[in-house]
Amino acid sequence: MDVLFLARMQFATTTVFHYFFVPLSIGLALFIAILQTRYVRTGDKEMKPLIKFLGKLFTINFAIGVATGIVQEFQFGMNWSEYSRYVGDIFGVPLAIEALLAFFIESTFLGLWIFGWEKLSRKLHLACIWLVTAASALSAFWILTANSFMQNPVGYTINADTARAELTSFTELLSNPYIAYQYAHVLAGALATTGFFVLGISAYQIMKGRNQLLFNKAFKQAAVFAILGTLAVTGIGHIYGVFLTERQPMKMAAADAHWNTADNPDWAIIAIPDKTQGRNTFAVKVPGMLSFLSYNRFGRQVEGINDLQKDMAVQYGAGDYVPNVWVTFYAFRFMVAAGGLMFLISIPALLWRQPEKLAQKHKFLKLLIPCILLPVIANAAGWIVAEVGRQPWIVYGLQTVNQGVSQVVAAPTVLFSLLGFTALYAVLLVITVKLMMKFCREGLITETSETVEQAPAEAAAVEGGK
Repeated sequence: MDVLFLARMQFATTTVFHYFFVPLSIGLALFIAILQTRYVRTGDKEMKPLIKFLGKLFTINFAIGVATGIVQEFQFGMNWSEYSRYVGDIFGVPLAIEALLAFFIESTFLGLWIFGWEKLSRKLHLACIWLVTAASALSAFWILTANSFMQNPVGYTINADTARAELTSFTELLSNPYIAYQYAHVLAGALATTGFFVLGISAYQIMKGRNQLLFNKAFKQAAVFAILGTLAVTGIGHIYGVFLTERQPMKMAAADAHWNTADNPDWAIIAIPDKTQGRNTFAVKVPGMLSFLSYNRFGRQVEGINDLQKDMAVQYGAGDYVPNVWVTFYAFRFMVAAGGLMFLISIPALLWRQPEKLAQKHKFLKLLIPCILLPVIANAAGWIVAEVGRQPWIVYGLQTVNQGVSQVVAAPTVLFSLLGFTALYAVLLVITVKLMMKFCREGLITETSETVEQAPAEAAAVEGGK
């Protein structure tokens, strides 16, 4: 019944659940926009049912993402009021811009896109989905700007009278070097997530023999998304890790369960970390690889957890500055393992994307359906590394997590809301999955876009005849 533990569990639960849907919203909007651009340019009316079908799945995903995201912002003022009081002048700025600008554009033009079929011109209707795509990416940018300040605070000063952090440079906040790595990593993850989502959906429909021509087109585009996203997220992730080795060395040391500073150290594939003894009781290692992963060079010295703890105690005062090594280490490996599997699967998907080859790969098509979960696992594990690995800091170097928790919220209250939201999210997840499965089983709308577009004119002619 510890308030700090319960508050952390609640925020972790809502954040991970919310992020199940965010990358798909970003990537699927782009996927649909590209398909619709082809539809408008070529006039291929058979594409319209596919676009509408994916639009339904996107709308479901978008709605659940909005519902789960709202809860997070309430927690800042309730469970984490001391944090909000301390950095609210800075943290609130990008969040306010995201809500008032990016989300407003995204939701408005999504509504126009959903209800604008046969009412708006094709080009204007196409512009709506491209604006949704741009706004989704913009929304992610502002949220990551806020998170990047927590990871690498810049553009601020501490007011000695109020003991609060105040924004001194909006330009520095936007040019925070952490944003570039984090934002690129998130966008690449969104591409991979969408690629595998559409690959799985298309594989199911092709196996069932439904609208194979259209779903083969979707499969081709999804295979490109999957391979590009997987390659990008791997490459950017490595560069990101090198950056973090300099800026947050404790996070990367924990992610690798690297305890003692050493020259050209080995990289542990698996390990059993023991924080009390400050070592691994068991490990399977690759010789010298940690130096290359940390600095792109072999033979470099890499700082270990034990020495970093001593340095941080000198810099920030007595305390435990080592995050949960078990969670950080294995979350990192879940992310890497899921990414590796995604790469291995995306290669044959790209090579076999032609209909004549794909029709012969029944087992591979069947495999692609559960592989929808791979990027979901990788995305969630990546965020766990980012947030747990930053502990004990809520704002790196400025405020610890135990300093940011609310002082007036009772443990039973947090426990009640934690159990309530967990139950609610479980119900929402079941509803979301069932809705998506329902539409997938139903497949595409059988009527062509030409029939739909002619229907009002035919109805008017009949009415006139009466």
